[in-house]
Amino acid sequence: MMRTTSNTGAAFWLGLLLAAGLIGAAWYASNSAIKVKEYERTVTAKGLSEREYPADVVIWPIQFVTAENDLGALYQELERSVAEIRSFLNVQGVAAADVSVAPPAITDKVAQQWGGDAQIRFRYSATQTVTVYSSDIESVRGAMSQMTELGKQGLVINADEYGNATEYLFTRLNEIKPEMIEEATRNARQVAAKFAQDSDSQLGKIRRASQGQFSIDARDRNNPHIKKVRVVSTVEYYLSD
Repeated sequence: MMRTTSNTGAAFWLGLLLAAGLIGAAWYASNSAIKVKEYERTVTAKGLSEREYPADVVIWPIQFVTAENDLGALYQELERSVAEIRSFLNVQGVAAADVSVAPPAITDKVAQQWGGDAQIRFRYSATQTVTVYSSDIESVRGAMSQMTELGKQGLVINADEYGNATEYLFTRLNEIKPEMIEEATRNARQVAAKFAQDSDSQLGKIRRASQGQFSIDARDRNNPHIKKVRVVSTVEYYLSD
């Protein structure tokens, strides 16, 4: 009888210890799950940085057309026109090194004629482009406003808006990237902090972040030489109670 009582007591205490262990393990697992769940609470916010900068490069194609019946006279007229444009740009303060001349595109209308007796006034026509590539935006824009002077000298300027559109470039993006990214990230944190405050939570560390692409556009149609630079950063933060 004594042995039976002893065995029963040992079994009782063993069962009690096992139960306590299971309860402890369950509590630890539950507590860990709560912590994991807390760390899974996040908020994602977007931050914007937007600034305006003047363009630092202008590409201005000046295209003109001329026509003659004699090929030699046509080339002479092309040379005269190019010289007139170079002289005009020089007077306007555009550096000669910023001016380049493309080969002319010449059309022989007789060679292209397919049947018919339509009279051709000028057999040859030519199109040529003088391009200004300059960082002196002010001088180039001043020259643009005086383009009628070339018309007075007999040049026929091709004002094709699409084929000869002036381009303004902003090439200093790498210089301003760090501070704009910093500003966008700071703005994202402000948005996330406001959300955390409204939800009675604490804003934690960054879980992940992604920088959006920079965009560079004209401020508006009338001021293409002023560029609007924009970037949006997306940042995900942890939340806790």
